[in-house]
Amino acid sequence: MRSLRLLFILICVFFFEACNHSKADSQTFDILLSQLPAEIKLTTTNKYSWQTNYDIKNAIVNRIAVPKGFKRVEAIEGTFADWLRFLALKPGNPDVHLYNGELKGYQSGHAAVLDIDVGNTDIQQCADAVIRMRAEYLYSIKEYENLHFNFTSGNTIGFQKWSEGYRTVIKGNSVTWTKSATKDDSYKTFKSYINTIFNYAGTSSLSKELKKVSDIKSIQIGDVFILGGFPGHAVLVIDVCENSDTKEKLFMIQQSYMPAQEIHILKNFTNAGISPWYSVNFDGDLKTPEWTFSKDQLMRW
Repeated sequence: MRSLRLLFILICVFFFEACNHSKADSQTFDILLSQLPAEIKLTTTNKYSWQTNYDIKNAIVNRIAVPKGFKRVEAIEGTFADWLRFLALKPGNPDVHLYNGELKGYQSGHAAVLDIDVGNTDIQQCADAVIRMRAEYLYSIKEYENLHFNFTSGNTIGFQKWSEGYRTVIKGNSVTWTKSATKDDSYKTFKSYINTIFNYAGTSSLSKELKKVSDIKSIQIGDVFILGGFPGHAVLVIDVCENSDTKEKLFMIQQSYMPAQEIHILKNFTNAGISPWYSVNFDGDLKTPEWTFSKDQLMRW
């Protein structure tokens, strides 16, 4: 009788562990996409200033595979496209948190969360997350002359001048500069600059800085789907792959939202079979979990 009881307990433990393992495997499948093994990249020259322990194993290129028959488009080392592709994700598929540490109310729309801070104020929202990526890249390669964005007022605010100790003085719609700090291009100075941009820029100003892409089939890594307005929304194309036979392109997009929240990669509910990738051959509008864009809202730096 005792041996039968022991056998019963062992069988129960086995099935409990198997169910737990199956659930974990299912979650992993959802993240890795697993139609094909992800390409394993062991090195990168890219720099991510906010990270002290960058783990290349968690890079997008190593975590999210392409669907069968597709191959990632070429991205020259050191370019914005290459830099975006090597962004690190948080391990697994954690929840999205708001700037104040609370959980976002809607947790069903993301496939992965980027390993990057959101700050502790409600300023890194949708357009800001797009700006953050572009700014971080330009800062990482010290291309300060091109690191500039417009306020909603239309004034162009560049990091080069900011790093020389100048700061903006804002009175109503008037923006002037005053020298009030020492010369410093440290990451702390960069963060004070970009937080100021977040406060005074948005989808309206950003959409006026970008150029329309006439043909969605020419989509590139780093392009932006954007509707400028109050409110508006913007998502960033962070990877692109192509079918070697049909030449169909797929793309992956990331976003922040309102209130300010962790940047995350979006699922594709319209075609779950290729999620988190989206095809350029979508019918009508581009439907993302929290916003809908038209094809003519694709823009480029």
